[in-house]
Amino acid sequence: MVSRVIPVDPFDLVIFGATGDLARRKILPGLYRRFLGGQIPDEACLIGAARASLSDDQFRAQIEAAIAEFVDPAKRDPAQIARFLRCVRYVAIDATGEEGWAQLKALVRPDRVQAFYFSVAPTLFGALAERLHKHEIANSEARIVVEKPFGRDLASARALNGTLAAHFDEHQIYRIDHYLGKETVQNLMAVRFANILFEPLWNAQFVDHVQITVAETVGVGGRGAYYDKSGAMRDMVQNHLMQLLCLIAMEPPYHFDPDAVRDEKLKVIRALDPLTSEDIVRGQYVDARGKSYVDDAENPASRTESYIALRCHVANWRWKGTPFYLRTGKKLRARTSEIAVVFKEPPHSIFDDDTGWRENMLVIRLQPNEGMNLKMMIKEPGPGGMRLVQVPLDMSFADALGEEGADMPDAYERLIMDVIRGNQTLFMRGDEVEAAWAWTDPIIAGWEATKARPQRYDAGSSGPEDALMLMHRDARRWREIRE
Repeated sequence: MVSRVIPVDPFDLVIFGATGDLARRKILPGLYRRFLGGQIPDEACLIGAARASLSDDQFRAQIEAAIAEFVDPAKRDPAQIARFLRCVRYVAIDATGEEGWAQLKALVRPDRVQAFYFSVAPTLFGALAERLHKHEIANSEARIVVEKPFGRDLASARALNGTLAAHFDEHQIYRIDHYLGKETVQNLMAVRFANILFEPLWNAQFVDHVQITVAETVGVGGRGAYYDKSGAMRDMVQNHLMQLLCLIAMEPPYHFDPDAVRDEKLKVIRALDPLTSEDIVRGQYVDARGKSYVDDAENPASRTESYIALRCHVANWRWKGTPFYLRTGKKLRARTSEIAVVFKEPPHSIFDDDTGWRENMLVIRLQPNEGMNLKMMIKEPGPGGMRLVQVPLDMSFADALGEEGADMPDAYERLIMDVIRGNQTLFMRGDEVEAAWAWTDPIIAGWEATKARPQRYDAGSSGPEDALMLMHRDARRWREIRE
């Protein structure tokens, strides 16, 4: 199977924070791969903007180094790299002052698609938005891309939305969540809504529970000061895991249209029941040498969680009584992200009780080895009676799609191309962000009021013991964390 590459119109993309880590690791190498794939035309202009005083050639050298570090050697074509770098310009700019804005205006063409990527701290979003309009650089159809964190609570998210709304309309604002750019996440919508097979079963009558897991093997070393002010709830649950829950639980939209999809996601968030202390487990890692999260965060008194597990319920007709278990954490056994939809057992088994019955399960793997796996019961081959065994119907994208599946675009590549096309389907809307914070804030406030310390868990484990009990009390168990 060969994937289609649909070129975008010529555009000007300004990357504020172009010398930062995100630009170096993801944005700039991703743009090169899209150029190499024939999606970005030679007429496009990629403009780096940052505080550092660099010439065009010095910035191009930084991009070439990033390509050498983060792009597969098989894709490092010197001639193509040279063509790509000819699209690149650089402006030294003061986000909160006046330096560099006249030079930027001279580079951005008013008759092209305009996009401005705010790969900077949220405190600079307002200053950048204000100056783009003050200097008449952004036209009425310009798009701005803003990275998380989009606020740290409801009040700050509302303030940030208000700041951006003072200069840009909602249809111009692209709040990026890279999880929504993953191929498997989008395929989840295709599996649900393009096939009759699953949707009739996608409800509380047939689904026993849903597990969403995002596990990391790394700690917070190097970014402990930042992470200690957010924690797993703000850093992962309020955005990434919430979005995955919405895609699983949402009603079918009337059309695959940005606002239609986001309307249904918003309904899910607003239907989430408030959580009690019985629904939440928090943890902090400690390794075999005794070095713990508080050491990495350089805060011995820290009560910030590096792990969290939640039991959530969606209070609507489709999902009443079906729990959604969410967990995410640092320094766990393996790096993996997956969604497991666990179906109920048949109401009556015609087979003997000792046949080893196990439930049907649809597992959507987000990373690594993106794909889907449907676990079903069949007869074990051979004579000797009716013995049942669970087998997977496995669809690894790399296997099913050949070379095209093994070389899928990175999430950032896909999302940036969607920005250029003006497609907001995979981006969060302002009211969606605020609704997520409205649900999250009381949970965080409850922890801060009790001043409870998170439970310790061993690095390389599956998390705190209480997280296992969260499932055991419901006569269920977590799936094993493994790559």
